[in-house]
Amino acid sequence: MSRPTLFFDLDGTLIDSAVGITRCVAHALTQLDHPVPTDAELRGWIGPSLRTSFTPLLGNAAKVEAAVAHYLERFEAHGWAEHQVYAGIGETIEQLHAGGHRLAVVTAKNEPHARKIIAHLPFGHRFDDVIGATADGRLSQKPDLIAEALRRLSLDASACWMIGDRRMDIEGARHHGMRNVGVLWGFGGEQELRDAGADQLAAAPHDLRAMLAA
Repeated sequence: MSRPTLFFDLDGTLIDSAVGITRCVAHALTQLDHPVPTDAELRGWIGPSLRTSFTPLLGNAAKVEAAVAHYLERFEAHGWAEHQVYAGIGETIEQLHAGGHRLAVVTAKNEPHARKIIAHLPFGHRFDDVIGATADGRLSQKPDLIAEALRRLSLDASACWMIGDRRMDIEGARHHGMRNVGVLWGFGGEQELRDAGADQLAAAPHDLRAMLAA
């Protein structure tokens, strides 16, 4: 019996990227002379696509695009490196790969930036592909990103699991009838993941191996 392919979210699942993301959001809003939300509010921006978060705050489509451009400019220069790898996730990725699982990253982060980050992770070479958002926002929502991953890797949803920390990861998986795990070390939290309908919850990276073997 073949092992399922595992789709991993990036921010809040493989890396703690709070510093880089929140600083880039603050930079973008400052460039537009718009008040910057509190740090607690900015943490809620980690996971959704940039346009999803900027639109209700700025309203005007032109301002949203300008904010995205300012964000990406700082992220390209500094933000991409402002992260930490979660303790234990590297070992877990190596073990899952050794156990025969095919691995991919599926993230709402801009794909070139996601690829840049993955390429610099010590376990990044274990991922067969990195599927991320397009610069124009055409591809940015999790159901669409998962569909793109299935297309690129020539897979059926029944052969895959989605692993992530936010409701978007769980909702995206459920949209495709895909098995999923919500992780509790990221930014969503237990209640958000339960409300989204997570199949299982992992308290720590090492829990994933047992869940996948069950």
